[in-house]
Amino acid sequence: MAGAVIAERVLDELVGELEGSVAEVARNVPIAQLTTYRIGGPAAVLVRVDDEDQLLALAEHLAPRNIPVLVVGRGSNLLVADRGFAGVAIALGEGFEHVVIDDSTVTAGGAVALPVLARRSAAAGRRGLEFYVGIPGSVGGAVRMNAGGHGRETAGVLVSARVVDLAAPRVSEIIPADLAFGYRRSAIRSSAVVTSARFAVERDAAASCEERVAEVVRWRREHQPVGANAGSVFTNPPGDAAGRLIDAAGLRGFRVGGAEVSEKHANFFQADPGAPAGDVHELVVEVRRRVAERFGVHLVPELEMIGFDEDER
Repeated sequence: MAGAVIAERVLDELVGELEGSVAEVARNVPIAQLTTYRIGGPAAVLVRVDDEDQLLALAEHLAPRNIPVLVVGRGSNLLVADRGFAGVAIALGEGFEHVVIDDSTVTAGGAVALPVLARRSAAAGRRGLEFYVGIPGSVGGAVRMNAGGHGRETAGVLVSARVVDLAAPRVSEIIPADLAFGYRRSAIRSSAVVTSARFAVERDAAASCEERVAEVVRWRREHQPVGANAGSVFTNPPGDAAGRLIDAAGLRGFRVGGAEVSEKHANFFQADPGAPAGDVHELVVEVRRRVAERFGVHLVPELEMIGFDEDER
């Protein structure tokens, strides 16, 4: 217990030091309001920053304390345990929501929603980013996870990104060759924050770009569920699809408490309003177990699960 009391005191001290130097800092803030699942416990501390200077100031306070950090983004790939996250959750504020469209590039802040990036680029007659309209994440998350869909991925359109490393701390301008991009992964560490990214685009008629955006939207409405979910739960194994395996295992519609495998797309797991995050987690574990038992394929979660014990993941 002494350790817990000390930890609480350290967090209280951190909040006091940060007040006035960041856009927002608060204790015990529900992360549910920051995720697409709308469930999960609180963050011990939530810090919202509006520029890179605030991020660097935050880093200076975090470095000597060794406090766990969670960069939230739009929370579209995140499940936080009901007991919460015992560290500092970081969210990017309005200062990271800019979009600048040039002749052959589009630069966007790390907090910009990917559908917004796709629509604004298309409306300006810039092609290449239409696939992002079907991904509910942020620019920062897209770079970190090499987000993709409809045959495209971030690695193929990224020119460069600005990253603040909270562990150093420093600001770096990085290019795709530095990122070791792979399927739904990059070399960006959990202690780093993508503050902006520059993407390659080509000029095209705005009407053509917007029609391609509309095609992606139509496909998504037809094939993917709406409601409280976090998109694809598992990455696709080589040469196969996680949704197909889950469906073939007879798990479409399978339920654990307030969490259910979607009837519309078996790699999407829905959460009932107010459901415990533990129900979603148990569903992930059970589906993975049954698919491995049936097909010998060990599905890898794309969903980031925070606050669960290592042996629970």
